[in-house]
Amino acid sequence: MDRERYDPAQIEPRWRAYWDEIGLSHCDLADERPGFYCLVMFPYPSGALHVGHGRNYILGDVVARYKMMQGFNVLHPMGWDAFGLPAENAAIRSGLHPRDSVARSIAVMKKQINSLGIGYDWDREINSSAPDYYKWTQWVFLQLYNRGLAYRKDAPINWCPSCQTGLANEEVVDGLCERCETPVVERNLPQWFFKITDYAERLLDDLKLLGAWPERVRLMQANWIGRSEGALVPFQVAHTGEPMPCFTTRPDTLWGVTFMSLAPEHPAVPELVAGTEYEGPVMDFVARARKQGREARVAETVEKEGVFTGRYVVNPVNAEGVPLWVANYALMEYGTGAVMAVPGHDQRDFEFARQYDLPVKVVIQPPDAHLTADEMVEAYEGPGVMADSGPFDGTAVPEGIPRVIEYLAQNDMGKADVNYRLRDWLVSRQRYWGAPIPIVRCPKCGTVPVPEDQLPVLLPDEVDFTPRGKSPLAFVEEFVRTVCPRCGGEAERETDTIAQWLCSCWYFLRYISPRLQEKPFDREQVGKWLPVDLYIGGVEHAVLHLLYSRFIVKVLKDAGHIGFVEPFSALFTQGMICKESYICTRCGKIVSDDPNVREPCKCDVGVGLHERLEQGVEVVARLDKMSKSKGNVVTFDEVLERYGADTLRLYTLAIGPPEKDAEWQDSGMIGYYRFLNRLWDVVVAHEADFKNVPPAAVRPEDLEGDWKRVYGLAHATIKKVTDDIEKRWHFNTAIAAIISLLNELQKLPLRESYDGTEAAQELAQFGVFRFVIERIVRLLAPFVPHISEQLWSRMGGAPSVFRQSWPEYDEESARTEEVEMPVQVNGKVRDRIVVPRDEDERTVRQRALALDNVRKYTGGKEIEQVVVVPNRIVNIVVR
Repeated sequence: MDRERYDPAQIEPRWRAYWDEIGLSHCDLADERPGFYCLVMFPYPSGALHVGHGRNYILGDVVARYKMMQGFNVLHPMGWDAFGLPAENAAIRSGLHPRDSVARSIAVMKKQINSLGIGYDWDREINSSAPDYYKWTQWVFLQLYNRGLAYRKDAPINWCPSCQTGLANEEVVDGLCERCETPVVERNLPQWFFKITDYAERLLDDLKLLGAWPERVRLMQANWIGRSEGALVPFQVAHTGEPMPCFTTRPDTLWGVTFMSLAPEHPAVPELVAGTEYEGPVMDFVARARKQGREARVAETVEKEGVFTGRYVVNPVNAEGVPLWVANYALMEYGTGAVMAVPGHDQRDFEFARQYDLPVKVVIQPPDAHLTADEMVEAYEGPGVMADSGPFDGTAVPEGIPRVIEYLAQNDMGKADVNYRLRDWLVSRQRYWGAPIPIVRCPKCGTVPVPEDQLPVLLPDEVDFTPRGKSPLAFVEEFVRTVCPRCGGEAERETDTIAQWLCSCWYFLRYISPRLQEKPFDREQVGKWLPVDLYIGGVEHAVLHLLYSRFIVKVLKDAGHIGFVEPFSALFTQGMICKESYICTRCGKIVSDDPNVREPCKCDVGVGLHERLEQGVEVVARLDKMSKSKGNVVTFDEVLERYGADTLRLYTLAIGPPEKDAEWQDSGMIGYYRFLNRLWDVVVAHEADFKNVPPAAVRPEDLEGDWKRVYGLAHATIKKVTDDIEKRWHFNTAIAAIISLLNELQKLPLRESYDGTEAAQELAQFGVFRFVIERIVRLLAPFVPHISEQLWSRMGGAPSVFRQSWPEYDEESARTEEVEMPVQVNGKVRDRIVVPRDEDERTVRQRALALDNVRKYTGGKEIEQVVVVPNRIVNIVVR
């Protein structure tokens, strides 16, 4: 008899419509069940999504549905980070107004997200570019301004010549704009900053509260904040007696200073050389060095360059005058921008001194050698004993450093100090698509904040937003001209806009009451639901969004608006989905393997991968993050049309540990599609049996042999899947365990049909089958929700399967029946198998060698050895 085939295109839309109809993902804040706030970072609506983007949304949906089945009232909202450079640049490329470009992208992305079966509470949808949202972003700005944490000053900033705007330090990666990868230069402009440095110590100390964050992210934030303990030492400018303070972590080397380096940005440089013969060369060098960019200047391989100012400073510990230089490797953001140079014990200073023939002094002798300056080929930076250091000769370091600092303080030569690498947050942008800064400048009153009852300051629509190096709003007279809120006189609005980062630093608060008009959020409800229980997103936001959000929450806490100090209790950072890109070896161009994509080649040979191959041009493959620019994108549409959303979800989750990068292989989908078909066929084949035979409790004591083993394996699988979701986030191994359970179940000898009149033993066996299949469907539900709903219904269960409880397991059965064994090929884990405890070695070996992923690494090779460590591991050696 022909049975109904699995057809995702038929069943998936129907169940998505059903979930919408019953409001499955709607969160009622009045519900008395315990709440769980699961949040995925909201995306930039700057174009269509591809399967690489889908990973974090799928991960979040698994957790939300799992918690739903555990009995939680789940808050799982979504919105759009719609302001800022990504959206504006996309609008410029498309020739649309950013408002229209954003609306179009949102419509496309929302449809794509829904097509995956992601269950969001769309009643809470927010858009950061909507006036009813950015009104409150401007309110947040004013909270900082009113507390003295927002200020405007002329400052050298990172400037992207392509984006035509200033960038925060965190937005510069390896000297390039993180958005367009254009080399960043420095430029002086009046800018708005937030005093995040006032919170440096708290941001650092409170990392200890974030035990459920990845250690990697906490370390990245700690390093970015960069706390250094040392001494602040006031050198003196010799010809004026003015202090030139210098921060150092090595005051034990003060007696080895032979020159001082100033950062090219140091404000004292122009005055020091003004009217002297050194002015021209020094200022020319300053201009050239500032064009290098920070990352280039601090690179170990960069040539250390500098210029003498003609001035000297006096070292307070020995009254020696040392020459004052400007050096490219000295940074204004470290300490005071004046660096005491100790070439004997700092490698950068050593290289500089050798290049410019400056003296080297040895003031720290290693414990097992004696150094002389003339014979040194590199700086000695290790521990040792102070020498030629006045009263500290013979003092061991680093142990003696506190004594040196105490000596400096007692003799008015310096004091203990703490320095932070963190710099204040640059928040103004010279671009159009952002929330206007709510500030007015009045000739009489000066800088005046816009009163809260006059918010929002609306962004005008009719604007030429082409980047021109100055905010496009500055050219809109009707926007600029306004009335001073304080005196009523003529005034001008601030024309810079707020960096989009501020929009995303508080959005998690707005989701609680997104339609509230009189205030940004309901404090009582926010106190109930925050901090976010689980936050999911990319590790690339570690020192941008995540650090900024922590800062804003602390400010709002200090202002009395909220009662907690950290926004996110737990954080999960997913890895990237990667795919091969194809590189033309003749010109280095990335080319697409799609025959329909025919882009020009830089070397004028061929226009696509296939043409190049036909003409004998070598093309090499490289694994890259999935990206349109690399021509290695897999779209949702092509996968959904062929396999459906559930297969896409299953493959995305099974491709590897979610915290690690994973390689997308189109062929990998097939195995998971076949698995869902097998599961479908098993249920459909016995659909009538589920109705004919009343459910009955399984009695383990009535079971024997394989039936008892599989029943125990089902309990072990429930335990493993629960632990993999709850404790380890190993969704890939959870899925492998479920597949293995179905494999074992299908080996059991079942009758073709049951009508309830069979012998007791056969009915007990069918009871095991029903028990296992029902658990498989419920375990799979968070991973593959559409087919799980369909099969649950076909088995006679009342929808929705997500209104059923998460399966429970018997600890004794789970412990004694199965073990999971990793399978290694040449020392690398390639797959895992779940087998009965103490399974015979021959069976374990056969099952391990039959695994698809193992066969991929053993195919065509000679298997030299297969070692089975009982209940532990399988090692396969090939050559």
